[in-house]
Amino acid sequence: MRPKLTGIVTALLAVVGSTSVAWAAEKAGTGSEQTFFWVTVLTGGFAMALASAMAALAQARAISAALDGMARQPNAAGRIQTALIIGLAFIESLAIYVLLIALIVLFANPFTAIVVKGG
Repeated sequence: MRPKLTGIVTALLAVVGSTSVAWAAEKAGTGSEQTFFWVTVLTGGFAMALASAMAALAQARAISAALDGMARQPNAAGRIQTALIIGLAFIESLAIYVLLIALIVLFANPFTAIVVKGG
């Protein structure tokens, strides 16, 4: 990986890993439901922001490579365009899957019952 990308991934892992420390410091009782709600909202928002950014970068790279290929081989433009559209659909579907998981976590969280019961 590139040094800049490695730094970004390390920072993201540090942020995600620090949530376990916050959960361990949380006392059982008042406020645990509210903390759970905010952690859920932040996790869903963070996941969607990250997925959107990565999908946009992947789409930009795919389009750039396809246009470069079409410029080098104009006769293969139709085949490249077909492969490009299929690839863009796959890339976009990954962002849609993250949106689906984020919506499930936000609105139909299966872990809410465990937090509310306290165990």
